[in-house]
Amino acid sequence: MIRFFYNLLFPIGLLLFLPGYVLKLVRRGNYKAKFGERLGIYAASTRARLAQRQSIWMHAVSVGEVRVALKLAAEMKRLEPELFCILTTTTTTGMQIATKQKHDWIEVIYTPIDFWPVMRRAFAVIRPRRIVLIEAEVWPNMVALARRKGIPIALVNARLSRRSERRFQHFQSLIRSMFAALDLVCVQEREDLQRFAALGVRPERIQLTGSVKFDPVGSAIQSHDHTPTASDNGDTPRGAVLFGGSTHRGEEEILGRVLLQLRPDFPNLTLFVAPRHTERVREVCTELRALSLVVRLASELPSRSDDRYDCVVLDTTGALSSWYRCATVVFVGKSLTARGGQNPVEPILAAKPVLFGPHMENFSTLAKALVARNAAVQVADVESLSGAVAMLLQDPETRLMLVRNAQEVLAPHRGATQRTAELLRGLRVTVAAR
Repeated sequence: MIRFFYNLLFPIGLLLFLPGYVLKLVRRGNYKAKFGERLGIYAASTRARLAQRQSIWMHAVSVGEVRVALKLAAEMKRLEPELFCILTTTTTTGMQIATKQKHDWIEVIYTPIDFWPVMRRAFAVIRPRRIVLIEAEVWPNMVALARRKGIPIALVNARLSRRSERRFQHFQSLIRSMFAALDLVCVQEREDLQRFAALGVRPERIQLTGSVKFDPVGSAIQSHDHTPTASDNGDTPRGAVLFGGSTHRGEEEILGRVLLQLRPDFPNLTLFVAPRHTERVREVCTELRALSLVVRLASELPSRSDDRYDCVVLDTTGALSSWYRCATVVFVGKSLTARGGQNPVEPILAAKPVLFGPHMENFSTLAKALVARNAAVQVADVESLSGAVAMLLQDPETRLMLVRNAQEVLAPHRGATQRTAELLRGLRVTVAAR
């Protein structure tokens, strides 16, 4: 009955949110390509390829989840050589990353909206043998169809913040049956075991695996054509680099002002900024130039290697992990002016010291562990950011200590990818036996 009303009201909700949704798609660009896939409408060539075999369906929302999916899919392929994977993603940036990094045994398409007729068409084309949802994406119609067709469905790399838990509790009567239908939930932290059980997942189906995203195995930072040469201590030939990773609105200007404050003591300091959303690149450049800083785009550097600049703004998607190699100190974005924080793991795996602001709710367990074990620096506000950066720039021993301690914090997650892949393989065997 609840799902009946969900599907009845879905078109109304879609109309209400459609203008904002379309605006976001237009702002991020390339929204017309494969747009029909969001409605369960697929090109004849796509249908023909998928008709040749049954697949495992992995669903990932955006860039971070796509990387987890690709990493997990590679391990599953090692365990199951016959594996063919269909990876669906919601955002255009997620599509770019998935398409760029996929193998020939992975088909990448857009996620169909969770409306009953659309999802039925998608199931008819994809014909999944298993469904793997990455981190938090559980949709009523997708789960219901999987249950009806006897297709096992798993939620992996799952995490549930206290804020999300409180939000779910308000709708517990509506979502309990949906979570109870999950065949497997692989959680990142011990605290998540009880939280997902409270949502309706059977306790015996919840497994503590650690985080695939935090698993150091298979996460080596790769070189990139546009990355400046980095010395062992993280400085470029031009000097030290303050790197703002996955920044959000307002943080780029703050980092620009920090650069100006520190220049008297660190005359060769350069600022690198990677906005979380590349469509903001022009806006970020304008803000930094308003501070009388010389700004260059990352894509310009190969042709202007002798040029003088104060700031570099990354204008490409998917190369952030490679660019971290040139950093001396990394500031993790969305932690000063926006709530939630971004993932600090990539710079840690690149052996760089990290600092972040007070708002790390999306990674609260990890952030608390890093701070408690002297593995990261957390600043309380904008005013204390400049002092923290200066301290790290002038103290290489502290930078090295932070990196070593941070990698120790990540150590318990080592092997999470393999543990998760083995559980998914066992899920296939178990369900087949039933």
